Order: sequence, then C-alpha cells, then structure tokens
Amino acid sequence: MSETTAPGPASGPRRPAREFRTEDLAREAGIPVRTLRFYRERRLLPAPRREGRIAWYSEDHLARLRIIADLLERGHTLGGIAELLSAWEDGRDVAELLGLEGAIAAPWSDEAPVPMTLSELDAAYAGQADASNLETARALGYVRVEGEVVSHVSRRLLDASAALVAEGIPLAAVLETALGVRASADALADLFVELINKQLLGRLESRLTSGETARLAETLARLRPVARTVVDVEFALAMDRRVHGEIGDVLAQLAPSRRGAAPEPEQPPPPRS
Repeated sequence: MSETTAPGPASGPRRPAREFRTEDLAREAGIPVRTLRFYRERRLLPAPRREGRIAWYSEDHLARLRIIADLLERGHTLGGIAELLSAWEDGRDVAELLGLEGAIAAPWSDEAPVPMTLSELDAAYAGQADASNLETARALGYVRVEGEVVSHVSRRLLDASAALVAEGIPLAAVLETALGVRASADALADLFVELINKQLLGRLESRLTSGETARLAETLARLRPVARTVVDVEFALAMDRRVHGEIGDVLAQLAPSRRGAAPEPEQPPPPRS
C-alpha cells in the first residue's frame, strides 16, 4: 500500500490518498483476490493505475467494492449491479436509485406469517385440514408445511377462513372460492400496474435525473394506500349492487310457497247490529 498526494481545495491543504496493491485492496474489501479479479473481468471495477508490472488501486476502487457488496446483500445480480454502477458513472445518485428500487419492490402486504402445528391448524378448521385441502392451500401460497410444523401466510386470512368454516361452510368450498378471489385480485393488480406504467412511468425519460428518481419513489409510496382504498371501496359497492339486485330472489326463496296450498277458510261476515 502506498500514499500519493491528492489535490485538495485551492485554499486548503493537500491530503494524502491511499493506493492499494491487489492483495491489499482485496483484504480491505473483505473479499478473495480471485473475486476482485473476477469483478475486473466483468468490468465492475475500472482499470487500476499501472506502474510497471504493479497494479495500484485507489480509494475509489475500495468504495466501489463496498457498494458491490451492499448490492449483492440486497439481492441484486451482477448484471443489475453493472447497470447501477453505470448510472453512478453517468452522474446519478446510486442511493436514490436504491430508494426507487425500494419503493417499487416494497411489499404491499403487511401480513406476518403464523407458525402453528398441523393439529392446531386442523382444529382451527374443525377437523377439515386433510391432505387434499392442505395441498390446495399450499398451491395458493396460504400455508407452508414442513413435517408437523405449518406456517400460515396471514393471521387475518386464517381467522377469516376459520370463521367461514365455523359457520358451516366446508373448507374445500372456502378454498375453491379463494381460487376465484386470487384470479380477480391478480386482474386488479394487472390494471394498477398498467395504469402506473402508462400514465406515470411512460411519461419519464429513459435516463432519470437525480431529482426525478427521488420524486418517483415518493409518488409510488403515496399511491400504495390509494390503490388499496380503491379496491376496498369498489368491492363494497359491488356487493351492494349484487345484493340489491338479488334480494327479491333471495326473499322469494325463503318465503313459504303459495303454489298448491289449500285455500284459507272463508271468514263469515261480521254480524249486523
């Protein structure tokens, strides 16, 4: 490792800048030398300064390696990291890009999984958590089964489905309805994604400026509760329309049938005074 003199402000002192050999840089970054060389081959790192046969890396190289490590920990692929680093070189703020990524990828659901045993799940569903119903629930993503341990995706969904079963509706029928609800929910999500893509993202330039990136992340965060409100209100209004349209048929089915019934006895006229 060596030190060179980096230019400082015109009125300030010149500060020493560190330089690293390959092995020193890898050790500072906490990675093997072969990984460092692999990053260079993938052009994730700019070429080092050459002094004869010695490659000298700067603190900028070390900063970039630390960013790469952070992005890998967030789940980015090397291809995605290359694009982000390219954006960085174009003058855009990687922190803002990551904020936009977080706004896009943040979960819409705040449901927490519910761990329980198979016997507890079976009791919640009145003894109807058999192999067939478990497989349907697993395919829907509602449960994950590992031996005798079950994880249900949502406490509210668990309580709601158990309440339907407690009212006498078979669990198989509840799950069959859930398949239809899932399809409708996917269609709603498609509509909102199309709306955002066309009306929000479609108006943006291919290369976002720093300020546009931050504003877009804030806009997406504000739209989350709006979308959920629209779906909730529209479902309630749809139920009102459906119930009002069918209430006459429902009441007719519940009323005692008059067809074929014996005529009521004729009442005598009241006596004359």
